[in-house]
Amino acid sequence: MQNNFYKNPLKTLLCNLSEIPNQDSQGFSKCFRGRQAGIMAIRFEKNIFTYRNKCPHIGSPLDFKPGKFLNADKTYIICSTHGALFRIQDGTCVSGPCTGAALTVVPNIVENDKIYLIESYGN
Repeated sequence: MQNNFYKNPLKTLLCNLSEIPNQDSQGFSKCFRGRQAGIMAIRFEKNIFTYRNKCPHIGSPLDFKPGKFLNADKTYIICSTHGALFRIQDGTCVSGPCTGAALTVVPNIVENDKIYLIESYGN
């Protein structure tokens, strides 16, 4: 019997893939799971990573300029409030007052050069 759990996800369009240059980021305000939420999307090594734009330490937005979330080397997400560094690949804080905590992952899928946020899975 085939598992259909991950088929037909309920999804919300975030943006076109072309709106986020490779090795860069963009910020969005979207209704996600019934609430308005700040969302960050990072295009890194041919992958798209999406997280809530909310520091796990104090809850403030992370971008230091609208839509800009990466450090100068574009190797980490950086918090504009206290300089904490988060791994792009999993959102884990590796330096700063919230070391070991993590950003809230927002599941996504890329289809036909469009990025969608996954609200829930159904069949």
